[in-house]
Amino acid sequence: MTFLNFSLLAGSALVALPIVLHLIMRQRPKRLEFPAMRFVQKQLDANRRSLRLRHLLLLLLRAGIIALLTFALARPSVKLPGAIGTQEAPVAAALVFDTAPRMEYRHENQTRIEVAQELGEWLLAQLPERSEVAAIDTRLGTAAAFSPDRGAAKDRISRLSAAANSRSLAETVEEAAKLLKTSQLARKEIYVFTDLARSAWPVEEAAAMRQQIESLGDCGVYVLDVGVADPINYGLGEPRLSAEVLSSNGSLSVDTELSCVGDPASRGVELYLLDLDGNEHKRGEQSVEAAPGEMRPVEFRLGGLEPRVHQGYMRIVGDDGLAADDTRWFTFEVKPAWRLLLAAPKPAARYALFLSQALAPEVYRRRGVARFDCQTCDLAELSTRSLGDYAAVCLLDPTPLEPAVWKKLADYASEGRGVAVFLGRNAMPTDSFNQPQAQELLPGKLLRQARRPDGELHLSPRDYQHPILAAFRGLSGSIPWESFPVFRYWELDEPKKEPKKGTVPFYAKHPSGRSGKGGLSPFSADGAAVVLHYSDGRPAMLERTIGGGRVLTMTTPVSDRPNEKPWNLLPVGEAWPFLILADQTASYLVGGGKQHFNYTAGQTAVLHLEKDQQRRAFLLISPDGMSVPHPGAIGRRELVVTTTDQVGNYRLLSGGTGEASLGFSVNYAPEQMHLRRLGEAELSGVFGPIKYRLDKTRQQIDRDVSAGRVGRELFPALILLVALFLALESLVSNRFYRE
Repeated sequence: MTFLNFSLLAGSALVALPIVLHLIMRQRPKRLEFPAMRFVQKQLDANRRSLRLRHLLLLLLRAGIIALLTFALARPSVKLPGAIGTQEAPVAAALVFDTAPRMEYRHENQTRIEVAQELGEWLLAQLPERSEVAAIDTRLGTAAAFSPDRGAAKDRISRLSAAANSRSLAETVEEAAKLLKTSQLARKEIYVFTDLARSAWPVEEAAAMRQQIESLGDCGVYVLDVGVADPINYGLGEPRLSAEVLSSNGSLSVDTELSCVGDPASRGVELYLLDLDGNEHKRGEQSVEAAPGEMRPVEFRLGGLEPRVHQGYMRIVGDDGLAADDTRWFTFEVKPAWRLLLAAPKPAARYALFLSQALAPEVYRRRGVARFDCQTCDLAELSTRSLGDYAAVCLLDPTPLEPAVWKKLADYASEGRGVAVFLGRNAMPTDSFNQPQAQELLPGKLLRQARRPDGELHLSPRDYQHPILAAFRGLSGSIPWESFPVFRYWELDEPKKEPKKGTVPFYAKHPSGRSGKGGLSPFSADGAAVVLHYSDGRPAMLERTIGGGRVLTMTTPVSDRPNEKPWNLLPVGEAWPFLILADQTASYLVGGGKQHFNYTAGQTAVLHLEKDQQRRAFLLISPDGMSVPHPGAIGRRELVVTTTDQVGNYRLLSGGTGEASLGFSVNYAPEQMHLRRLGEAELSGVFGPIKYRLDKTRQQIDRDVSAGRVGRELFPALILLVALFLALESLVSNRFYRE
């Protein structure tokens, strides 16, 4: 047991006062001569014993009142596990602030960060002298460290601001616990300033946090709620573009969702595009009925765009509590129709009919809206034709080629272009395809032709994670692959070099990590990955990378007519799966899925450069209008930008020309904006067996911190006992003196 005012215990000496008074004021019996002395003496002895007992009881009550009163004023406390026994002893304290973008939610003219700053500065002033203090926030890239003095800690708190790229509170508290472990002070305390958003406490990170806190032993954990119990907010989700690179003959779909927390309402959503001078042009507006807990779709379609990099944004009309999720930015590039070279045996036009009509239908070509410009040529012309004018080359059921032609195609691919090989009946003899020059391009040697005349074999994707198959994701349960049987295909041996362990497919190298690996085999530049399988598990389409280019190999052709013992019926009849597959394959080959312009805050932006875009230097203009020189890339195909901590549209101007040749957009990660709060039961699940205190007001914090450091005070109970003793003393004395 400990005392806040130990010196007041000296007042218990006043217990002697009622004793002295009782001894001094005690009535002495008078001696009287009386005839019946014997009877009177007996009665006197009985009365004396009764009086002595009552005097003793009254004496004890009065002495007890004084003793309890002095004991209560000394503020005794019961020492609990983890208490240090005194309020003035220094502590090692970590003040952890949630600085996710949602902390900008404004209520009663204050953001959640501003409320946390006020509370944090007040708490800092309450800490005992000589305490070690660290102010830590959830901004990525900040190291936890004790401040040299209290003034530095206060300055750190006053400069807190929302971080576009924020880590979870569980991870930050874990780091704070590791820092406190380095302190020699007996008492450790962690204060967490949060709006109690569920997204800040991922379950998978809670175990590591608990382990670090438990390793501290004597540690008080205080969760300080600075949030709003019933927030009201409307926000836009992550923008999704139908393509980040599209043909000038095509159209772009930009869609997202409108979410609602709180009251339902009708909100307007606008879309703007920016011109080369940065002027805004409104291109669409919708009115959307927002409902709590529901995601209402918002979609805009854009067309008639000139070839260049375009930037824009969507925004909610009007204001609400959280402005950070009211605007979403996006960037895309429009290019002229891609030129494809379809090379086939004579007559080339006959072999290329199905693929050319799938990629550039006659009606689209007449209207000038075809995404691809398909040109055909005989295989014999490949040795003399210049390939640099084409975005991709497709070999349709090729015959054996000269080694120099294979080498030419491999060099073409290594420059960052696309090559597709559709193997068929003409791949005989196989020597040409198995020679070293051809194997630089193909994923393996041709072994034999596999036959399935029963018509039970068909394409059967294992998943739809590859960009070529992404368009099928929403249709995966309704695609009639079995209606387009494959009767014959080429079996290949294993790739000449296995993928390196731990490498990822070329398409998964996008820094955003949004492309999944799925069931595809990882590969390096010397390996191959299966993009598409047959129903018997054999590979139907394989991919290799050569330098910066892509090579796709289909083990069955797409040029056979149904009346000539075809190898398959893929392009025959109502073959809409073939149309989608052909379109996505061509888009992938020409790099339509290679360039990425849209990122989340903190990610590294990687921009693909064409030869005419390579410069020695660029001028990087950030969303806040600041411009800084950025090194260019001469002889390299990629430009890397790592400073993406601001959200908005970034522009890269070619050195000296002022031309906006490149750009990209950065948005908040969707999970950074979720306002849904944790309940007390859920918060208890996060901390598990660790005892924590959830406080909202300064009085609650002061009470719980005092209990944590000193223990549970007995003052209220002692004062209640004093009152009971006074009442009992009054009752006893009144009866005693009345009698």
